[in-house]
Amino acid sequence: MHRTRTTIVVAAIAALAMCAPASANYRVGLSEQNAAVFSQPAWQALKLKRIRYIIPWDYAKDPGQKAEADTFLNAARAANQDVLLMFTARRGCWNGRTYSKSSACKAPSTSAYKKAVSAFRKEHSWVKTYAPWNEANHVSQPTSKSPKRAAQYYATLRSVCGSKCKVMAADVLDQSTVKKWLTDFIKYSKNKGRLWGLHNYKDVNRKQSKGLTTVLKTVPGEVWLTETGGITTFAPDFPTSATRAAASTKYMFTLADRFDSKKKGYKSKLTRLYVYRWFGETGNWDSGLVNVDGTPRPALEQFAKYAAKRQK
Repeated sequence: MHRTRTTIVVAAIAALAMCAPASANYRVGLSEQNAAVFSQPAWQALKLKRIRYIIPWDYAKDPGQKAEADTFLNAARAANQDVLLMFTARRGCWNGRTYSKSSACKAPSTSAYKKAVSAFRKEHSWVKTYAPWNEANHVSQPTSKSPKRAAQYYATLRSVCGSKCKVMAADVLDQSTVKKWLTDFIKYSKNKGRLWGLHNYKDVNRKQSKGLTTVLKTVPGEVWLTETGGITTFAPDFPTSATRAAASTKYMFTLADRFDSKKKGYKSKLTRLYVYRWFGETGNWDSGLVNVDGTPRPALEQFAKYAAKRQK
């Protein structure tokens, strides 16, 4: 039964991808951490060209983490994906409530950061798109109270890349302090950033636009929704509901359509979005387009319907 339903959905996705005309000024990708996505028939039918992947800044020190990252990146390369690579905090420093105060979890020095990203660039020179730090203003990251340090990472990654890759200035969450954090970041980075990342779950799942419009009015250039999508489960605010997640996925595109060109009074426009994520999860957070076993959810049908027009 599962196989039959999946086959029907795959056929429908393929039909949408073939007949849908381009109708938006932004492009669509997927944010995912599981390399199994590349072998999913439903993902293949979408013909997505872009994927976002996150690795701890010091991942190479742990053989298991390095093997995990190499497996994903090799699979992404084989699938001809344009990877948006983001560095993030050391694994285990955030327990879901508090960030560890241990010395190992402190923000790396700029020299340590440079050594790590240079090594990554040397090994994976084919990756051309980067963000210096994931969700840099959130308490789960050592940069949350230091936009200055985040700006230093931006400058460092730009120096490592030179003209060979595209570097996002800052990637942030749409929390209440985002404007102040970004304003400080712009000051410390000497207003050099022209590409920005935003996670706007609040907008998408509460059918609002405040998070996105705040950022669009604050930063110059282009904004990518680097992590967004309909939430299936996030207790206690979002009890499990695949139907609600599908409706939020539809609204995600409605919102993006409104801001894919610069409006009067705004400094930037939306030019890309990455939905998070493909596979469902069994914990307190679940925003997957498919179930844990890979069977489709209603959100996948909504995503396929609207993403098909934005694949160029």
